[in-house]
Amino acid sequence: MLITHEREKLINAIIFFANNTKFLGKIKLFKLLYFMDFDHYKETGRSVTGLEYFAWKMGPVPVQLFEEVLMPEPDMASKVEFAEKQIRTGTMLTIKPICKFDDKHFTKRELRIMRSLAKEYSTAQAEDMVEATHLENKPWHKVFVEEGRKQQLISYDLALLKQEKDLMHEAISERNEFVNHFK
Repeated sequence: MLITHEREKLINAIIFFANNTKFLGKIKLFKLLYFMDFDHYKETGRSVTGLEYFAWKMGPVPVQLFEEVLMPEPDMASKVEFAEKQIRTGTMLTIKPICKFDDKHFTKRELRIMRSLAKEYSTAQAEDMVEATHLENKPWHKVFVEEGRKQQLISYDLALLKQEKDLMHEAISERNEFVNHFK
């Protein structure tokens, strides 16, 4: 049986971004995870966290995590604290790690992508990141604006250029055959 450790990676990615960026609220977190998963998919044909993202008005949203932050599962609640905080414009969900970041399940590539995103968006506000996810020809824009499929699933394949899709699908198929061999 192949173990992916996607859940451990999700929780530790949240801890990593909480430790390495400022102004980390729910919206900024969702965008960092989206960039991480889609960047990794573009390079490897698989996401880091296994989350699915949906095209909501403000950008890509991992609905499963969106719902969980309201009432975290025990494994997440023991490592990350989510709390409402008053800000000028209302309230913001803050994210505070309760334990140290553990990189043991991450690949070098995954860590590189996370470090790069943390550096690029270290001091960005959520509003700045909304714009980054709404760029033309990006997955959210294709689903929400071009196809008009509001609140629908954003396919990871949209991260690939047309000429990359066939090669990536072939690589994914080979990987799946390899994984299925060990099930």
